[in-house]
Amino acid sequence: MSLFEHFSFQYPWVLALVVLFWICGRYCPARTQAIYFPHVRRLLSVHGRKSRWLEILKWIGIVGLLLALASPVLTNEYKELKKKGRDIMLILDSSGSMRQRGFDPTDPLKSKFDVVKEVVGDFINQRKNDRIGLINFASVAFVASPLTFDKEFLRKILAMQEPGIAGEKTAINDALLQTYNILSKSDAKSKIAILLTDGIDNVSRISFDEIRRLISESDVKLYTIGIGSFRDFDAPYLKALAQAGHGKFYAASNKQTLQRIYKDIDRLETSKIKNKKIVQHEYLYIYPLFVAILAWLLFIYYRTAKGVE
Repeated sequence: MSLFEHFSFQYPWVLALVVLFWICGRYCPARTQAIYFPHVRRLLSVHGRKSRWLEILKWIGIVGLLLALASPVLTNEYKELKKKGRDIMLILDSSGSMRQRGFDPTDPLKSKFDVVKEVVGDFINQRKNDRIGLINFASVAFVASPLTFDKEFLRKILAMQEPGIAGEKTAINDALLQTYNILSKSDAKSKIAILLTDGIDNVSRISFDEIRRLISESDVKLYTIGIGSFRDFDAPYLKALAQAGHGKFYAASNKQTLQRIYKDIDRLETSKIKNKKIVQHEYLYIYPLFVAILAWLLFIYYRTAKGVE
């Protein structure tokens, strides 16, 4: 954007007065000299020197004054973005059952876990202003990635995860315990946990009642997702966890449904971005006013001291 797009006059109509000054200068000659000194013009013709510089200085002074009165302004606009992101923990089941194929009808050779990594990777790409962490669980639960803004690092960590990396069984409650311990230390105003599993808890050291009480007393919102057929996971169990966490339970039987679920969560948990417009005005009247005063001082000097007419 060019400088002239930011430049304007607050009172542009004042500039029209230059026409009035020109008319007066052309058709309203000063008669002061004739009133006080009837023969001064004859004396000036002998001793004075005519100069076009006086006329130029006079008009510089007039135009400079009018420009100053018109109040030239240089305007700069800034947009201040206030981003309020969330802290999100992704909790992924990597037990042996995640090796099952056929979850993606368009590519039956892909395992459940391969499909989950693709869908979760797309979800990570959409969360521009959030910190995201990753919990991987099977027989044990471990932190694959702490909360981070570095989405490229998180995608690399996600790509490294494989079924069986944490065992073959399913420790949902232990994974939730680790997740809530991490998020309890977060100072984010909005904290979210998204649990995905295709199994039933069969090896956790913490009981269902204990983890449900922990979830209900926390300010973390919990979404639970069961994938596969309803025989694979315990839907009432996952729904009870989501209700305790003031979230929502979902079930996905294929890749397309899972994509819709993560899009729905993305829509429900949109990060807030506020735009604040800041307008800065720089008033430039001092510059033409300075030029006008300087021109008039030179006008008076040459008119009096130098005898120039």
